[in-house]
Amino acid sequence: MTTPAFETMAEAAGTLANPALQAWKVQGGKVVGYFCSMLPEELLMAAGLLPFRMRATGSTDNEAADAYFSNLNCTFPRHCLSVGLEGGFEFLDGVVCLNSCDHIRRLYDVWRRHVPTGFIEFVTLPRQTGPDQIAWYTEEFRQLQAKLERHFDVRITPEALWQAIKLANETRRLQRQLYELRKRERPPLTGAEALTVMVAGTAMPKVEYNALLRTLLGDLQARETTGSYRARLMVTGGILDDPAWVRAVEEVGGLVVADITCFGARLMWEDIDESVSDPLAALARYYLADRPSCPRLYDKQAQRSHFAIEMCRTFGCDGIIGEKLMFCDQWNIEHYLLDTDLKAAGIPFLSLERTYLTSATGQLKTRVQAFIETMGK
Repeated sequence: MTTPAFETMAEAAGTLANPALQAWKVQGGKVVGYFCSMLPEELLMAAGLLPFRMRATGSTDNEAADAYFSNLNCTFPRHCLSVGLEGGFEFLDGVVCLNSCDHIRRLYDVWRRHVPTGFIEFVTLPRQTGPDQIAWYTEEFRQLQAKLERHFDVRITPEALWQAIKLANETRRLQRQLYELRKRERPPLTGAEALTVMVAGTAMPKVEYNALLRTLLGDLQARETTGSYRARLMVTGGILDDPAWVRAVEEVGGLVVADITCFGARLMWEDIDESVSDPLAALARYYLADRPSCPRLYDKQAQRSHFAIEMCRTFGCDGIIGEKLMFCDQWNIEHYLLDTDLKAAGIPFLSLERTYLTSATGQLKTRVQAFIETMGK
């Protein structure tokens, strides 16, 4: 795809300090990074900050982080820490971490001591989604709000929160329109291109991104995917911010038409409820209970399997690929349980383990090609 809107998004997704972010900084804006999609970007937006979803795009090794992490730690935090230690996140004015997993939890300990970022805070994420947990998470957001107000000398009003929520909901609706196009027999964009668009939305101001996305949706109406494919596939997993990994899958004939990842459908499948009185409570309910969950939430496994099956059928997928980072206990267990549920539903499933950097694409392509052939494609 070579449209101007897509090329702008590709630049935002393919770099860290992208032009839109740099323009924000030149105008005096502040940028705060966050490590998990369960942290509400709306709270940062209401403070007048630019939320930046942390990733290590452009990293080539994690040597700098090896002094603090072992080779049995997940490669995602190791690469992020290496980039931070080497000055790659100098554009950040703050970072917020969650206990989304033990690796990120310990990354916070190292980061606050060795990566000067100005504002660094930690939010405690519950493990279940009941009323008590939602109340707990709401209070966590109130505490984070107070800390943001003190450090950045701002006041986050309920009106500012609702304005941010409405803007982010608009983004979600536009992104769902993009996914609707992927249901076509010949979608107007590939899975790698769709991921590029989604990653860009986590790294630039929402107003600018929404305008680009509207233009892109118009450009795509009459477009069809070039080339041929042998199977329609869905990808499910956690951190997947590298379109090159999806592109490798598609180069052997598997067109990725749907996903459930932390840079994909989990970000936008549902809107935040704008009818409640307390915006922080609305945020807590949405991020903890309403949107598609990941295995960090223990009481939602049955719903996750049901959602994967329904999405697979809705998008006309022939099979599902589960991607997981090495040494991720949560996703190891999730793939085992999901495989059992998908077998009962008659849906082929391939579990693929990977490192954060897309490498060994030959092996990846061989396994995907074999998976497609087992489906008779």
